[in-house]
Amino acid sequence: MTAGSRVFIDKQSPTVYKAMAAAAAELRSQAADMGLDRIISELVNLRVSQINGCAFCLDVHSAAAFKAGETPQRVAVLPSWRETTLYTVKERAALHIAEAVTLVSDEHLSDEDYELVRQSLSDDEISLLILTAITINSFNRISIFSGHPVVPRPHST
Repeated sequence: MTAGSRVFIDKQSPTVYKAMAAAAAELRSQAADMGLDRIISELVNLRVSQINGCAFCLDVHSAAAFKAGETPQRVAVLPSWRETTLYTVKERAALHIAEAVTLVSDEHLSDEDYELVRQSLSDDEISLLILTAITINSFNRISIFSGHPVVPRPHST
């Protein structure tokens, strides 16, 4: 596909896109207000983007995760989070949510997994993380269907 052969949905419908961006900003603000670590939100964004195969969002949210203090090792093994002890109980609960929301047509969050989520997260955190997963799923679809490019950035040490 050549440059310009796809409609950039965010540019074609800017008021809708800006409203979506405002919703994402509000989610980040509420997360900060309730003391939810930014890394948890970025893990949700990354895991959803991995499942959906959205290179643009993976690029954006890996940079945001690193800025928030996430490690390259944890980002690298994120697709296999169940196979490692690198993630906290709270982060694992958030990752259960991320996968359940993204793969809702395949399998819903089991009652057993939902109970684990309830033991680790407050009702406000559950609501916010579900909305975060819904929102990043929407942004993934916009970027994938628009063909948003990932541009190289300088390597930093």
